[in-house]
Amino acid sequence: MPRGAPRPDGGAGDVRGAHPAPQGRRARGAGGPPAIQLLQRHKADARQGGGGVISLRRIDHVSLRVRDVEEAARRWALQFGLAVREKDGRRARLACDDEPFSLELLAAEGPGVEHVAYELRRSCTLDDARRHFEDLGVPYEEHAGGLRVADPEGNRVLVLPYREPRERWVSHARAATDQVVGHPRKLGHVNFLTGALAEGVGFYTRVLGMRITDRLGDGGVWFHISSDHHVMALVDKGYPHFHHLAFDVVDIGQMRAALDHLGRHGRWLGWGPVRHGIGGNIASYVRIVEEECFVELYCDMEQLEPDHEARRWPDNRFSSNTWGPLPPRSYFRFDEAAVASERESLEMLGHPLPEEVSS
Repeated sequence: MPRGAPRPDGGAGDVRGAHPAPQGRRARGAGGPPAIQLLQRHKADARQGGGGVISLRRIDHVSLRVRDVEEAARRWALQFGLAVREKDGRRARLACDDEPFSLELLAAEGPGVEHVAYELRRSCTLDDARRHFEDLGVPYEEHAGGLRVADPEGNRVLVLPYREPRERWVSHARAATDQVVGHPRKLGHVNFLTGALAEGVGFYTRVLGMRITDRLGDGGVWFHISSDHHVMALVDKGYPHFHHLAFDVVDIGQMRAALDHLGRHGRWLGWGPVRHGIGGNIASYVRIVEEECFVELYCDMEQLEPDHEARRWPDNRFSSNTWGPLPPRSYFRFDEAAVASERESLEMLGHPLPEEVSS
């Protein structure tokens, strides 16, 4: 391990400042304490996270805004091996395996993330989640059969009720539907850049019940809801932006085949393949210019014990990539200059990335 070994305590989880409410109905029970007061009251518990009424089972889907639903659905299906479950002029839904869907594409004026959806555990009903939000004074709205809230930077989170699986057999023992060879195993996690890390940690632990897995110095936090190392992460870059959604591709052999396929479609890697110290996963980050994000293809992620204690990793190269270099600075940007620099590997050729011009 590098100098400065990770500390096991996970560090402090201070929460400060209020956050804007999403559009829609205020939570009932307005006489209760404001959400930020409860977050501050429980900041010690937020260091590890969880322990509240709400209990998430898994990530259900990511909803992205696209300019052309038909084009985007065809592109995601062809390039990533996803199956189109339903499609019309305003929306398409695509699946990795035989789940209802993992990716939703919504017609919009421009790109962006509409929401990230999580499914509740069987033991936690939608009414339980509703009461949890109301007790915290967190605004929510009824949406698509679930409850939608917003994090401190306005990123929407949709909480859905538990859904009985179609079959309980492991995937390779179930009858095939419309999957293609080489399809991803599942949607595994998401990652957001943030300018409000402490507030975000408070929201995802206290409001959504996630637990902290690891910290990267003072600059990043990874959260889990199951044995997978993380289902969501926040990395402090001074501003909010959806960074990536991640598909589990089982092993490095399938990753190689997927990357060859994507390369033939003109895609390139913003970073990778890498072996993360944090999480342990082998990962490759594919730039998606159209939706202004990345897709991570990953495998071999760390599996956690039920009594896992949060760790603090040193903010160095080894924690990010035990195999080699840190990402180019373009990896954290989505403007035209960053895309052009990355496409032609200009940073590696000695041409510094220009400063981002604010619009």
